[in-house]
Amino acid sequence: MHTTDGKKEEMFAYFIRNLTSDNPSLRWGAAHSLGRMNDSRAIVPLIVLLKDPDWRVRFKAVWALGQLGDASVLPFLLRLSNDESDTVRDSVIEAKNDILRRSSLKKR
Repeated sequence: MHTTDGKKEEMFAYFIRNLTSDNPSLRWGAAHSLGRMNDSRAIVPLIVLLKDPDWRVRFKAVWALGQLGDASVLPFLLRLSNDESDTVRDSVIEAKNDILRRSSLKKR
């Protein structure tokens, strides 16, 4: 499937808007989609989600940031190392490892 740049921009804007929805499922889905889009403009809005009251949204925000692979997010992720949710804590470790692995591959 080929998506035009205009369509990608429209989708990106739609997902960014959904990050602030009252519906946790929409926030979760938006974070997931942004993680798959591989667009660094999503980093800051996803960092904001790390404080979401819903653990599932925090989990997906951590996952998405891991997918984006930018080492600048590590300090934000590490703040969730003591999250109340086991799933969020485990995802922080996975995301950190993904980011560090990608970072070391780029340096080769």
